[in-house]
Amino acid sequence: MKLTPLHDGFVAEASEIDISRPLSADEVAAIEAGMDQYAVLVFRDQPLTDETQQAFSRNFGELEQALIAQMSAATAQRLKSFEMADVSNLDANGNLRARDDNRRMYALGNRLWHADASFRATGAIYSLLSARVVPSRGGNTEFADMRAAYDALDEATKAQVGDLITEHSIAFSRAELGFAEYGPGNEDKVRPVRHSLVRTHPVTGRKSLYLSAHIGTIVGWPMPEARAFIRDLTEHATQRQFTHAHEWRVNDLVMWDNRTTMHRARRYRDLEEVRDLRRTTIRGTGLTAEQVPAMAAE
Repeated sequence: MKLTPLHDGFVAEASEIDISRPLSADEVAAIEAGMDQYAVLVFRDQPLTDETQQAFSRNFGELEQALIAQMSAATAQRLKSFEMADVSNLDANGNLRARDDNRRMYALGNRLWHADASFRATGAIYSLLSARVVPSRGGNTEFADMRAAYDALDEATKAQVGDLITEHSIAFSRAELGFAEYGPGNEDKVRPVRHSLVRTHPVTGRKSLYLSAHIGTIVGWPMPEARAFIRDLTEHATQRQFTHAHEWRVNDLVMWDNRTTMHRARRYRDLEEVRDLRRTTIRGTGLTAEQVPAMAAE
């Protein structure tokens, strides 16, 4: 496998590898080493099925189930497996979603800067997003390097954030857009969980900010002050020098580390054109902060 840097030690294109076939232990180790170094890898020209995408993803850990699939009726699912997150604008029948469709409203939260599954107590390690159909323009995904953003903080701010604990919930991010329709029986899935605001990478030892639109407060802080501070940090962390925009092509697979990056989707004509992307996510394996009893991990 060959890695070609695309953005200052943050994003690289991986070539000379076919991820649709079973990989050797050395190939898996090379990908993991690339992720440790860059945090975002782009694999071009990789025509995948749901099954081959899941098989490739399982090289890196246990797959988690998509939250929206867990909270929705089976008849509302377009994809067969709950381990495949449907990042599209299509309903269960393959038609474009209406403007007021509830799942479209929910999915608009993807346009906010976030880390996948930070609303779970264990978070997520990698996300792997495969492009099956892309619109004629728009619909890029932007990434922000939380390692570089941490490095660029002044020493006083580094000292301030070092021991802070934040609370995350899917309800916090969706509330920013005025969405609150989760359906009965899903209260446990939107209950806040706690994470350290600063994380240390288990392999490189490099520190990064763990930011996300899912953050609703900082433990021990008044909520308005906490949200203003998180907004300031997010504005800092998403400055141009820390970000990269990926322009999708059919059969791209982009893999990123949720522990060291944030990302967001960009607008496109979703009421007119199909955008069919499918995501697998590697479940986190440990807690970054002690949970209170009502915040126990799933």
